[in-house]
Amino acid sequence: GEALQIDDLLAGADSLAGKEVWIEGVCTHACKHGARKIFLMGSDDTQTIRVESGKLGKFDPQCVGSIVRVKGILREQRVDEDYLRSWEEQVRTQAGCDSEKKARGETAATVEGRIADFRRKIAERNAAEGKPYLSFYFVEAQSYEFDR
Repeated sequence: GEALQIDDLLAGADSLAGKEVWIEGVCTHACKHGARKIFLMGSDDTQTIRVESGKLGKFDPQCVGSIVRVKGILREQRVDEDYLRSWEEQVRTQAGCDSEKKARGETAATVEGRIADFRRKIAERNAAEGKPYLSFYFVEAQSYEFDR
């Protein structure tokens, strides 16, 4: 079968969470420390999913710029008030990776601004859907391949 495009994965993410998926996209970034995370892009940079290496150990940094196919489990990460509170605690010690911010559609530069932004989006979603959290998705890779 055909691998799912990133746009389609993101569009159907709520019903695919917890399931095995086979996806393909262009790898735009591999996080520096041992390349345990890569980011795959769909039709543009708002359509991005984080892929974590899990049991694979690490990704080949040469996959950046290539079309990468990943088989793995789509996981949902929920950002709620508790998450934001613990983030506020940690915040004074470290800054997040820029590609991660982009993948979540975050624009605020300061952490305080980012947290306030999340609170506003959570309130909007709760009002609209009765869900007091935001859902972000990432894929826990089981295997991957790319054209060298």
